[in-house]
Amino acid sequence: MTELFILLILACCATAHIVMASVLALYARYKVQYLSLAWIVGIFGVYITAITPFYTYFNQDPGIAHPIMLGTLTAFCFLQSIYPLSIPMPAYLQWERMWAYASPAIFMYAAYGIAAIFGHRPLNLYSFSELGSNWMNIDILFRIIALLLAIYYVVNILRLPKHLVHNTEVPRYIKGYCSALSLSVILYLVVTIWYSPQLMMVYVVTFTLLNLYLGFRTLETMAMSLPKPVIEKVEKEPEPEVIEQAEKEDFNEANRQRFQRIEYWMQNHREEWTSTTFNRDMLCEQVGINRHLILQCVRSQGYNSIHEYLNTYRFEELKRLIQRGQVKMLSESIDAGFGTTKTAKSVFLSMAGIPLDEYIAKYSKKTE
Repeated sequence: MTELFILLILACCATAHIVMASVLALYARYKVQYLSLAWIVGIFGVYITAITPFYTYFNQDPGIAHPIMLGTLTAFCFLQSIYPLSIPMPAYLQWERMWAYASPAIFMYAAYGIAAIFGHRPLNLYSFSELGSNWMNIDILFRIIALLLAIYYVVNILRLPKHLVHNTEVPRYIKGYCSALSLSVILYLVVTIWYSPQLMMVYVVTFTLLNLYLGFRTLETMAMSLPKPVIEKVEKEPEPEVIEQAEKEDFNEANRQRFQRIEYWMQNHREEWTSTTFNRDMLCEQVGINRHLILQCVRSQGYNSIHEYLNTYRFEELKRLIQRGQVKMLSESIDAGFGTTKTAKSVFLSMAGIPLDEYIAKYSKKTE
């Protein structure tokens, strides 16, 4: 593996982590549980940045379980074992617990640092037979302790998915992330004991991709909770000539005019889209716009998909029916056009922020 290729990998991975840390830090200003996540991603980014100038050393053979590799392994395993939990349970809010959890590793680093100050230098071991002849050396003792601590933290990472299953507030994707993270850490453990430049780069890239996945899913979660566009009354349907002219002159105006046409139809054909069989293909047929253009224009107005757009109308209709006392049971929620009660509950919770059954119960008492 060429040194230039290694440099490019490290530079890209460092940049990805620093960008993620910056974005998460911005989000943490509005939702505090992202703060520790931003800090840990930032630490990973700074560390990869710091080692990037020494990329030539990655093509060298540090031997078996080199102290630098083991020290890094222990620190990374510690951070990764608390990293996924930093979303639902911020580590800085559990300072005493985190300090106790990290204290063995901190004590080990301190002891080895003091030994280095007094002139101790690490050994380079290239075969397991050399361990037997040097087993009394403080460096070997450090390696054994560091390896045991790393394994302890790895075991905790392996236990995370099972632990998170019992926490209903944790999104499903975090549980999958933890399982993949466990496999990547085991790879790093193997690379530390039997070093290989190729496997090391595979680990760095895998680790970065996993963190990118978690970062983007976190941002997606935040984006999905943003306020939806307000439905405004359209008094008059745009003329076909106006839409045609806009298509020639202004892309954004064309999307707005098409959207106005869709809005006009939706606001004047309530009895059709409140049918449980009504779908996006029927909408395309009714407004005379193909699926691609409809998706394009609803996204231009702040909706993620055609389904979300239809569900916004059905959500407002369901609220109206509940407030008027026309829906008093969950089974009646399909009167607003939802295909199933489960879909109605999911959409209502995501848009209103409260369970559908609680909302129905609230207005049922008012109408009694």
